Amino acid sequence: METPNLDFLFYPKSVAVIGASNVPGKIGNSIMRSITLNFDGKVYAVNVKGGEVEVNGRKFSVYRSIKDIPDEVDVAVIAVPAKFVPDVIDECGEKGVKGAVVISAGFKEAGNIELEEELVKRAKKWGIRLVGPNCLGVTNLENGFDCNFNPPERQARPPFGKIAFMSQSGAFGAAILDWAANHMIGMSKFISLGNMADLDESDFMAYLGEDSKTGVITGYIEGIKDGRKFFETAKEVTLRKPVIILKAGRTEAGAKAAASHTGSLAGSYKIYEAVFEQTGVLSAKSMRQLFNYAKALAMQKPAKGNRVAIVTNGGGAGVMMSDGLLERGMKLAELSEETNEKFRKGIEEGKLPHHMSYKNPIDVIGDAPSSRYELAMRYALEDPNVDVLVVIALFQSPALDEGIVDAVARMQEYGKPIIFVAPGGDYPHRMARNIEQKGVPVYETVEDGVDAVYALVRYGEWLRENGRL
Repeated sequence: METPNLDFLFYPKSVAVIGASNVPGKIGNSIMRSITLNFDGKVYAVNVKGGEVEVNGRKFSVYRSIKDIPDEVDVAVIAVPAKFVPDVIDECGEKGVKGAVVISAGFKEAGNIELEEELVKRAKKWGIRLVGPNCLGVTNLENGFDCNFNPPERQARPPFGKIAFMSQSGAFGAAILDWAANHMIGMSKFISLGNMADLDESDFMAYLGEDSKTGVITGYIEGIKDGRKFFETAKEVTLRKPVIILKAGRTEAGAKAAASHTGSLAGSYKIYEAVFEQTGVLSAKSMRQLFNYAKALAMQKPAKGNRVAIVTNGGGAGVMMSDGLLERGMKLAELSEETNEKFRKGIEEGKLPHHMSYKNPIDVIGDAPSSRYELAMRYALEDPNVDVLVVIALFQSPALDEGIVDAVARMQEYGKPIIFVAPGGDYPHRMARNIEQKGVPVYETVEDGVDAVYALVRYGEWLRENGRL
């Protein structure tokens, strides 16, 4: 499949906001505020009424038409009533604009199919690529180009990172950005797909597959525009980087709701499941699961097998993790006799307590300091029967010191994926952030940790099946 070059959409040198407004609360005002907050490129305000717009301490003279702007314009962000958009696209074409982000609603999703077809016809005439219509905008966390119309005080932006997210629902996309910011999950790019009149999920998947700043591609979709195109694109892209999709409209009622929302034909979920299975796409059932998968794959290598070792200072948590892993198709690693001998020797030498269990789950018990954890983690990772290590730490124990942060960081020298689970409140949360800064993903619950292991194992299987791992 041909990969569209969409750099002009994410790395524009100049942007025109058509429908810019000086009235707080108006969409055109919010877009101006978002774009001018961190973007270093040129920003032009356009509104037939003319006048002046003041946002973020900067004043902009308002052009009555994009054609009046004296300089070149790469991208137009359009927020005017739907009926005027096709004519605005013609003006953009005369100006030489490469891409347009159509925020305006009132097209196919509102039953105005002919208006949307006219919009696409005009855009094709000028060679303009469209995002939307009926969308929230696009955001590049790397360079600050952000035409999302939700203001920062209402919807936070996450830090720059490896996860790209595309969404057919603008509201859900906004919630994802807010949630990711709250959990300090780094994102590279965000795309609100809207009605996908021109550029669709497959186009962006192909582009992100080549994007050096994106390590994991995620998306919320209600319906796929072109099934064959998606199939071919996904099958190719997943061999380079993981793709995780949260498919809504899995039930008949949900499919009907999707049709009225973005005009999407949701189709049979069983067909989607089969397509995802055949193309290596990981299917998530919830927002939380989507990012459990994504965070693990962004921070750790895919697993070379499904044999998991668990090190924990809480026996109950170890049992719960064992259940969860087995229920999702993973195996508890059978530690080699050589590894068992290391544990026995450690106990004899007084490095490990007599009353611990090392039969996997490896229970270092509640009074374990970081030094005991380190020994158990090393023994597990040195075992050739172990493909993935799960470390569970109940930081409520006063014995567990902050040396665990650097101890876990040192474990990455073995080159095997590691998942850390730290249930609890403020203190575990603080320690989790410290561990993640060392490159190991941390999860709040055992169930989240199971998701993370599953993603690493399942994506590893896909790569091995295709000779890529």
